[in-house]
Amino acid sequence: MLNVSAGLLEPSSGNVTVFGEKLKGINRRAGYMFQADALMPWRSALDNVTAGLLFQGVPKSEADARGEAWLKRVGLGGFGDRYPHQLSGSMRKRVAMAQTLILDPDIILMDEPFSALDIQTRQLMENELLDLWAAKRKAVLFITHDLDEAISMSDRVVVLSAGPGTHPIGEFAIDLPRPRDVAEIRSHPRFVELHAQIWGVLREEVLKGYQQQLRQQDRVE
Repeated sequence: MLNVSAGLLEPSSGNVTVFGEKLKGINRRAGYMFQADALMPWRSALDNVTAGLLFQGVPKSEADARGEAWLKRVGLGGFGDRYPHQLSGSMRKRVAMAQTLILDPDIILMDEPFSALDIQTRQLMENELLDLWAAKRKAVLFITHDLDEAISMSDRVVVLSAGPGTHPIGEFAIDLPRPRDVAEIRSHPRFVELHAQIWGVLREEVLKGYQQQLRQQDRVE
């Protein structure tokens, strides 16, 4: 879904429209944050963050100034000269976030960006993303297998069926108040209600996916 939205894959059927216009080729209005950070190990944190600007022809002095500002926004001021192997997993995720957002995309595509983090760090990163989103209100397409994460961060949750032939099987408006803290919002009565409603649709698909994994393991063995 994200690769199709980014213009990296052609849809098997139908069309992709971006703000009312049919997508042709790469989606130049989108920024893509992958599940595994796509940092270049031979470049410093600052150079990773500014790579996209330099590719666009922005002068290095301007790119560096904007890069330093973004590193500060994600809590990494003073870490610009560190290389990826010198950074923790959380810090690399912050660099990847700055790398994506510095280009000021109209659409932000995120593929389970925080799935590998521990729960405390994950909640910090989720709140940072919500704060950054609130500043400019960009369109965000966020893929996650974590129902709590989906509800606490979203305005709308679309539930997909288990594969193969994945397709939407439910859509829910998330009418929780903003601004939100992802930990605190989970005790809100409406959050509990939404969680029960969505899990009622999702539970059967989770079981299907689990059974598919078991069958694949049996074939391998």
